[in-house]
Amino acid sequence: MLEAVISLAVTAFLLLGSPGPAPLALAAVGASSGVKAGTPFLFGILAGLSVAIVAAATGLGALLLSFPQLTKSLQIAALLYLFYVAYKIATNRSGLSSAGDKTVGFLDGFILNLFNPKAYAACIAIFANTSIPVASQVQASAIAALVLFLVAVIADSLWLYFGGILHRVVKTPQQLKYLRLFFASLLVLLLVYVILSSNLA
Repeated sequence: MLEAVISLAVTAFLLLGSPGPAPLALAAVGASSGVKAGTPFLFGILAGLSVAIVAAATGLGALLLSFPQLTKSLQIAALLYLFYVAYKIATNRSGLSSAGDKTVGFLDGFILNLFNPKAYAACIAIFANTSIPVASQVQASAIAALVLFLVAVIADSLWLYFGGILHRVVKTPQQLKYLRLFFASLLVLLLVYVILSSNLA
């Protein structure tokens, strides 16, 4: 059982912790506003992911993704919301130690992952390829869900803290402005790449 759990944790970390729009958004929020101000966004990301985990564990995620038009609509909604998050990061006017009006928060993170088909697809793939030797499938799904969520907490926190390290290095408001613009631009470029490399273009 321990080997199965470790294998699940490694797979989950590779899927959820690899660079992508949501991890990059976490790093951008950390760099823009610092870890403390970015924590509500992290909690929102995790709350949205928990919906995807439950959906995957109960089979609802697979049903959801079996409708191509719905999946495409959710992907477009997630991408549009990420553009909005990038805008909020770029236009944040807070100082080095204060939070501004446009700081992204819990609801931003929650909506982002709630509409993110890739979060559902990743969770479904993990559940489909996981075999934990326990008495019942319900127990196996519960253990897998718990491991998946804990791995997500670690991976997403690391991205936020990575951005937070950059935030602490910044010494002047002008440098902070450039850092925000850099991360917002990086996020936009990644989103453009996702659009061009998918059937959304």
